[in-house]
Amino acid sequence: MNKLIAIAFLVLSHFALAQKTKKMTKENSNLPKSDKLVVYQIYTRLFGNLKTTNKFYGSIEENGCGKFNDINDKALSELKKFGVSHVWFTGVIEHATMTDYSNYGIPQDNPLVVKGIAGSPYAIKDYYDVDPDLAVDVKNRMKEFEALVKRSHNNGLKVLIDCVPNHVARSYHSDQKPKGVKDFGENDDKTKSFDANNNFYYIKDQMFVVPGEVNPPIVPKENYTEIPAKATGNDVFSAKPSINDWFETIKLNYGVDYLNNRKQHFEPIPSTWLKMRDILTYWAKKGVDGFRCDMAEMVPFEFWGWVIPEIKKVNPEIIFIAEIYNPQTYRQYLFQGKFDYLYDKVGLYDALRRLMEGHGNANDITKVWQNESGDFSNRMLRFLENHDEQRIASKYFANDPFRAIPAMVVSSALHTGPVMLYFGQEVGVKPTMAEGFSGEDGRTTMFDYWGVPEFQNWVNNHQYDGGRLSEQQKSLRKIYADILKFASENEAVSQGKFYDLQYVNSNGQTVNYNDQKIFSYLRFTDKQKLLFICNFDLEKSYSTGVFIPQGAWEMMKINPNGPVSYSLKEVFSKDRNSTEINQQTKSISTKEAIRLTLEPNSVTILEIR
Repeated sequence: MNKLIAIAFLVLSHFALAQKTKKMTKENSNLPKSDKLVVYQIYTRLFGNLKTTNKFYGSIEENGCGKFNDINDKALSELKKFGVSHVWFTGVIEHATMTDYSNYGIPQDNPLVVKGIAGSPYAIKDYYDVDPDLAVDVKNRMKEFEALVKRSHNNGLKVLIDCVPNHVARSYHSDQKPKGVKDFGENDDKTKSFDANNNFYYIKDQMFVVPGEVNPPIVPKENYTEIPAKATGNDVFSAKPSINDWFETIKLNYGVDYLNNRKQHFEPIPSTWLKMRDILTYWAKKGVDGFRCDMAEMVPFEFWGWVIPEIKKVNPEIIFIAEIYNPQTYRQYLFQGKFDYLYDKVGLYDALRRLMEGHGNANDITKVWQNESGDFSNRMLRFLENHDEQRIASKYFANDPFRAIPAMVVSSALHTGPVMLYFGQEVGVKPTMAEGFSGEDGRTTMFDYWGVPEFQNWVNNHQYDGGRLSEQQKSLRKIYADILKFASENEAVSQGKFYDLQYVNSNGQTVNYNDQKIFSYLRFTDKQKLLFICNFDLEKSYSTGVFIPQGAWEMMKINPNGPVSYSLKEVFSKDRNSTEINQQTKSISTKEAIRLTLEPNSVTILEIR
């Protein structure tokens, strides 16, 4: 009885999804024509760095730093060939750093409130300037960034940069702001803990206390002084944040009184709203095509619902992507906050990560589309790596980059929405040592100057031809390229509907179908019907079958009671050995399961003709 109830629930879920999708068409009318974006995240200071010194807490002179100019036409054209549509240049805006640029008129930051030698790109120091680290000629740093934007566009790529709306560096001061612009905090009434027109929150009559564990590699010239203390970026309303807090940042005030039951003061429009609108407008006018908005859910959705339409007046095609981790607020930030896309971290990423690690359950993928992304799955940005997450190849994650094969197919082809890769993911970057502030944690450092050896093999002295890649790396990169190409070139993936086949094949209903490790689904349009079968079992192969129920045939507009058989052709097959496609066409009855053998950690895609 329980099994019948579960099957009935899943059938109803499919029906409900179809109805909601129809309803959402009107709501989604303001979105880009195609949601099948391929975003490639470049950590700009690391991308073109050729130095291999990699000294712990090494200086920019010792460890080197990539530049805007390193990302040349060849690099960009190769990314375009790889299947990329949007390049997210991370760490572009000027942020706090221990590197001294005072000779260029840039105030030096106190090392006591900077994380890492290079500093965090999410501790913005001047919202109207770019990071001097990234310029060959520091005085012409903005022109070098503008040239990168132009090069990207000339190579058919859209440009994304970060928007960090929730907080700024403790040293925030804009020396490049346009005439007439007021700095954050410039007109604040510091006698008040909260005021709707203050840009910061204040801890009255108290001095900020740097966490005692802070021990910067560069000795500060003086103690850091801040009185009254300002609230810290991760909502710490205390003068004494901990070492685990975002102690180097200050929380921005969008008119929410956090210490008074989060009472909202949105009329008249708060000062911070207006200043952030002007900042976003500034970058939009420089040709930026979109913003990845850091910790967007820490800023009220009402602000986003106001500011995003304002920026789309500058460029109607500009996109906003929200880093967000609370599924309960997805609908608010999409439909009231007017975001184009949301991170799908607490959902698909987490489910796929468990499978790549060998202890997940493929049925969790079904739960993702049912419970989280359902009727707005086309607006969920899927990914397996980014700067916050551990590298797939690291010992803290899968320890083998090839384990990502079926997960990458699901990320890019589960629905019509966008997918993202982090630079070096496609060549198996594997951090193995402490790189600076963040220590040895399986991530590529956010805070320090570093060379990424696996990626440098592809960069190959800025020839960007993969000339130093190992055979294994070449194989991995080709698999990624094939997956991206398949997702973009097949209309069933980029435009089609989705049908989950787990419920009809699970619980022993189909012989040898292990629903905890195998995930199957359909993607289809009127012109193309594709069957995806993913085996997430890292060690075991399966000779199994996949049954397509009558309801699915009807959704694909194929009469299951019509002709006796249909043709089935393998159009994609990948495992760690990059399996060749079987060109034979089979004739299969609509009444029987489709029989096939699945290699460990593999994907097979069949076209129904």
